[in-house]
Amino acid sequence: MSKPVMQVALVCGPDSDMEAQAVRAALECFGVRVFTYWIGRPNDLIDVLSGDDLYEGTDMILLSFHGDEGRLIMPELGDDVYEPNEPRGDFGPDEIRRFARLDGKTVIANGCTLGDPALAEAFLARGCKMFIGPDDYPDGNDALMFVLRLFYEIIQQGRDVKEAFAMTVPMSSELSMYRLYE
Repeated sequence: MSKPVMQVALVCGPDSDMEAQAVRAALECFGVRVFTYWIGRPNDLIDVLSGDDLYEGTDMILLSFHGDEGRLIMPELGDDVYEPNEPRGDFGPDEIRRFARLDGKTVIANGCTLGDPALAEAFLARGCKMFIGPDDYPDGNDALMFVLRLFYEIIQQGRDVKEAFAMTVPMSSELSMYRLYE
């Protein structure tokens, strides 16, 4: 690969691997260097959100997760599998405020209800420059197409994130639930 046009952290939550594989393949075709993080336990996500496990020069973080009621759905582990002090349960605004350090990053949370205002505010409070996500329950194919079109507009058409977002949302009435926060 020649010098990538950007670097993206693709963070894959439980049962989101098909979407993550499709996104990764498309972004790499677009010339993006994609670092994929497979989340098997809460501490894996904490390592990414805290910046401890992010590669230097990462431009964007794409959270490929299922969501519900403004929370990222996390894997459920057996009691004997959790590490000491590892949080249990799904990640919402409180967990983001506790663990995230996202100085200047753009975060796209592409899962149901992950565009909830309280979750977005938590990300922004922890240094996120821009946050994008749906505030309702998009069909999986629409969520995939949202991400692909957004990155197409950024990379192929040279648009900034806000312009790309404005071009992407009208693609389908289903995408009107996506929100951009800054």
